[in-house]
Amino acid sequence: MKPEDYIPLNELTRTYITTPEAAFYLNRKPQTLRSWACLENGPIKPIRLYGRLAWSVKDLKALLHQD
Repeated sequence: MKPEDYIPLNELTRTYITTPEAAFYLNRKPQTLRSWACLENGPIKPIRLYGRLAWSVKDLKALLHQD
């Protein structure tokens, strides 16, 4: 997806988002978030759904101070 395809984080209505989406909002590469999940050493932790990572929008907003 292109940057213009993403809606502002404060307008998201979903509870969880994908790794590429979370990486966009955090200005990190998706592989960085995958590393956080694998090593369990990142500032936020994902949940695993059917073998995929899902990142909490609530946690992202808190991390970015957009509560």
